[in-house]
Amino acid sequence: MLFRMRKRNFPTSVADGERTDEDVMATASARRREERVPTALPVRLSEGTTGVTRDVSASGVFFETDKECVAGSEISFAIEVDGPTGKMMLKCQGRVVRVEQRDGKIGVAAKIVESRLEPVDPAQRIT
Repeated sequence: MLFRMRKRNFPTSVADGERTDEDVMATASARRREERVPTALPVRLSEGTTGVTRDVSASGVFFETDKECVAGSEISFAIEVDGPTGKMMLKCQGRVVRVEQRDGKIGVAAKIVESRLEPVDPAQRIT
């Protein structure tokens, strides 16, 4: 099977090798396969640290937390969502693709590698 590489064109006002923030964001948006939905949902990381999503898609999530994360590392987290029969927990295994400082919090972009949806046990609720 052959794959075609698409040439990316950056504004001519930017010197070769230099990209603006807008260029980087446009490139990242072009790579996304799934639509992002802005939403604030509670997140719990595997070690018990909590956070809040800023946007979610079928293949990834961006959330803010106090926990330091490293780009390229594996991550386990759960997102509490409303289901038709009540609260559900989307339990995910993923890979951290980006980490950034945001208003005193740590912003984490993670690609979801594996997930499963389970009913919430009241003791598991994220507060």
